[in-house]
Amino acid sequence: MLYVIYAEDNADSLEKRQSVRPAHLARLQLLHDEGRLVVAGPMPAVDSNDPGAAGFTGSTIIAEFSSLEAAQSWAEGDPYIAAGVYKQVSVKPFKRTF
Repeated sequence: MLYVIYAEDNADSLEKRQSVRPAHLARLQLLHDEGRLVVAGPMPAVDSNDPGAAGFTGSTIIAEFSSLEAAQSWAEGDPYIAAGVYKQVSVKPFKRTF
């Protein structure tokens, strides 16, 4: 089943985000390599693909997991959580229509 992981950033977390980004991307690459990643990316704080110092307001990931518990466990292991980037993360089942 697919699950959407929606995370909201803490204010002024851009420096923390950049410091652990390689580890965050490595985990996403593993999901991609396993054919389980549908889409992933950050949400710019301004209307631009490169928000610069404005940073990001959060991230969205849609990926396949065996259960809601597995998706939640994976989300909880994100380096952005340990670094204090995310203030809130929600994980919900997702049904793709298109």
